[in-house]
Amino acid sequence: MTLPVPHVEVSGTPAECGSAYGRAAGDLIAANVDLYAGRFAAVGLDPAVTRAAGHAFRAETVRLYPRVAEMLDATAESAGVQVGDLYAVNARTELIYGTPPDGAAGGCTVLGALGTHTATGHTLMAQNWDWHPDQRHAMVLLTSTDERGHTVRTLTEAGMLAKTGVNSAGLGICVNMLTTDRDGLSGGQAGVPYHVVLRAALESDTLGRALKAVVPSPRNASMNLLLGQSGPAGGELIDLELVPGVAGWLHPADGVIAHANHLESTLPVRDLVNDFAGSTLFRAARARRMLAAAAETGKVTEDDMLAVLRDHQSLPNAICRHVDEREAPVDRSETVYTVVLDLDDRRFGVAEGPPCGHDLTWLEFTSA
Repeated sequence: MTLPVPHVEVSGTPAECGSAYGRAAGDLIAANVDLYAGRFAAVGLDPAVTRAAGHAFRAETVRLYPRVAEMLDATAESAGVQVGDLYAVNARTELIYGTPPDGAAGGCTVLGALGTHTATGHTLMAQNWDWHPDQRHAMVLLTSTDERGHTVRTLTEAGMLAKTGVNSAGLGICVNMLTTDRDGLSGGQAGVPYHVVLRAALESDTLGRALKAVVPSPRNASMNLLLGQSGPAGGELIDLELVPGVAGWLHPADGVIAHANHLESTLPVRDLVNDFAGSTLFRAARARRMLAAAAETGKVTEDDMLAVLRDHQSLPNAICRHVDEREAPVDRSETVYTVVLDLDDRRFGVAEGPPCGHDLTWLEFTSA
């Protein structure tokens, strides 16, 4: 079995996991820090500013999620990068997207199907992760098992601890970006980095505990999280629209759910999609219709999920995102990776993107 992304497997206490991660992926982590130094510079942020912000984000992470902080601190030390730089990378959304770039609404699409509506009875989740094409080469598939036996498997950017993933409790997460008028530091206190919030969810062993871990978190960036957990009677799914200071939530309709990069719940904020529009305005609705057609028979399959993620309506600005050569190079985006999760079997399927040209490679937890 050949994976499209380096697989790093670590175990032990949070500090031991972080040290092993930093050793195994040190070159990729350093490369990712350099990539984001360039992206920060492109929006006028110099290294002293981002490093200081990273330390402020670290202080909040230590306060609220100390085990995550232990792992990140050890990762930085072992990889030979400045701890402030690594926390800045984990807070890249907060630092870059106080003002969204052109094309920001062309990002990820997430999907879910309850077990009551799937062919296997398993809860399924999936997403396209859309970002700059250069990012493809600074990614890892990280599998960590802590001293309590809790395993997390996640596709993430090198030096981060989570993005899309599933854990040994059958809890999964998919993520996409939102942009609102509350985003950015704007002289305020640093909260918890976007990607630390994702790890906090995956550290949880129940859906209820995951919600308690992430909804109250102090945030400086808006994000959408699709959370799910396997279980009797088809498991459960919930979509969270997390905005600084407030949260909204959505539930499956007719067994399926989808989300793109704009708010769908009613929150007292201004959605910056009004400033730049884009494919987000139809992607989620189209994905729901496509899934609903399969769900009518109660037989949604992994292939049905993948078919949605390969959809080319409005190419190149489609669910299956391709580079739009009309955009400035710094703003270009494409589907970098695709992930499909079976929460009941704890199966993790990953494909290099765009997914129209690649098949999934599946990992079982027993193969870790």
